[in-house]
Amino acid sequence: MSLTKLARAKVQQLTPYQSARRIGGQGHVWLNANEAADSGEFSLNCERLNRYPECQPPQVINAYAAYAGVSPEQVLVSRGGDEGIELLIRTFCEPGQDRILICPPTYGMYAISAETNGVEVVEVPLTNTRQPDFDGIIARLDEVKIVFLCSPNNPTGDLVDEAGLVRLLNAARGRALVVVDEAYIEFCPEHSQADLLNDYDGLVIIRTLSKAFGLAGIRCGFTLASPEVIGLLLKVIAPYPVPDPVAQIAAQALSDQGLVLMRKRVDEINRLKTELAGRLEQHDQVKQVFAPNGNYLLVRFAPGSEMFARMSRAGIILRDFASKPGLADCIRITIGNPAEMDAVLNVLQEEQ
Repeated sequence: MSLTKLARAKVQQLTPYQSARRIGGQGHVWLNANEAADSGEFSLNCERLNRYPECQPPQVINAYAAYAGVSPEQVLVSRGGDEGIELLIRTFCEPGQDRILICPPTYGMYAISAETNGVEVVEVPLTNTRQPDFDGIIARLDEVKIVFLCSPNNPTGDLVDEAGLVRLLNAARGRALVVVDEAYIEFCPEHSQADLLNDYDGLVIIRTLSKAFGLAGIRCGFTLASPEVIGLLLKVIAPYPVPDPVAQIAAQALSDQGLVLMRKRVDEINRLKTELAGRLEQHDQVKQVFAPNGNYLLVRFAPGSEMFARMSRAGIILRDFASKPGLADCIRITIGNPAEMDAVLNVLQEEQ
């Protein structure tokens, strides 16, 4: 008997999440994974590598709580924001019984994490203005345990309307969790929904050090929620989720000096993004530049496949979203360093 047949039926049918590294590509300018162009410098103390690390290192928890403006009891640190997403599903959803709700097009790991845990997915697509369909979501709250929203949304860059979110939170009280994924919020911090945490026990916020902090390689994310929700997640999380070197780097990144460096990086990325958006809007093949709230721009070309191929021939690896609902001819461009942005602009300026 094939060993594949021993796997759960759902896993046998599953298409894995197509991460940038899994897709791969041939080139020297990598602008397909929303990574930062630099990471900064950090020091490591290796004296305790023979010991298991603390489950929730206090130096990281306390530093992130101070940064996010919440109490330490409202913070959980995990292996990237992705583990936070999976922990929520494993903690609150009964396999084969419960469902989550997502609003496509959006981040693909919500659905993948649900499906790998035997949890069904309800889809309520974004509206024509690329906002969550709050009426449609509220109408289906009795069918789901968790609603996942992304703000800024990956890949479109749109922000969740706060008035609509508050209406949803009021409707979801005691019925479902509402998760707002703020992986890119440092690029527009004034739009964070963290201030609502103390008013709504059912609100959960996902954060990460992968984007603005330039630390995708250490896989360090955070879940912000009520102490009750954090306590439940701590029952499910692995015993040693944060390696000691990761905790050391994260604590340095969240120090006063580390926050200054992060904000300088954000300022530079936002400057380059504004410049690129302006050039794109003047280009004959560009039909639409989506909301510029993350460290990327989603762009609709005419045709997208031709522009993607031109960039690829120049060694520039981008992310094609043409297969996603409502995103025909759309390509996502990560904002890299000035030289990488110049390489993109050079291709745009070529004879069409």
